[in-house]
Amino acid sequence: MHFSQALWQRNLALYERTLALPFNQELAQGTLNKDIFCHYVIQDAHYLLAYGRALAVCAAKAFDADDVIQFSEAAKIAIVVERSLHHDFMQDFAISKTQFEHTPLTLACHHYTSFLTATAWSESYPVVLASLLPCFWIYAEIGKAIVNNSVPDNPYQAWIDTYAGEEFNQAVRNVIATIDKVAAGCDADTLEKMHQAYTRGAELEWLFWDGAYHQRQWSGLDHEAK
Repeated sequence: MHFSQALWQRNLALYERTLALPFNQELAQGTLNKDIFCHYVIQDAHYLLAYGRALAVCAAKAFDADDVIQFSEAAKIAIVVERSLHHDFMQDFAISKTQFEHTPLTLACHHYTSFLTATAWSESYPVVLASLLPCFWIYAEIGKAIVNNSVPDNPYQAWIDTYAGEEFNQAVRNVIATIDKVAAGCDADTLEKMHQAYTRGAELEWLFWDGAYHQRQWSGLDHEAK
């Protein structure tokens, strides 16, 4: 069994819980509250900058030239291409530049980006790679799972199509192939650390979507927290 297959099986129940979240189910049906989606888009745009930085560190730690190129390009995509997608969403949903810039990171976003940044700087290349994989893989699988259930004229169809699309899924397959290649040369202790890093990233994916749906802020610091 490839390492990636073991990762997926070990975290399958968590993925299924993520797919079943109200955010993703209502997104597919086009019934997701606009304010919830706007909250998500703002936080995701903040997240992508940190994700891009973590990818850049991953590239710097990579074992060979092909992997340096792969993750340098992924860092560029995270910051430039996907941020431009969020810019389009922000225009479509009337989110102003000022509103975006003055919206702080939520607890979930802060936790997730801090985990990625700390892992990127402090851990070895295989572990960093495992921490970054959930964002690629889970988004792709969620997109493919809900695209066929999406209703006609879904206001969120562009989001669904992006992550269900072949271009994104090919990038995900490339990352999975890389982690299998890297894992093949790792000892048992490193493989277990990779498992732990992936699981924590997958848990934070769940937390990010769940927190967005409930628009959770910093508990005890915001009297409007839900």
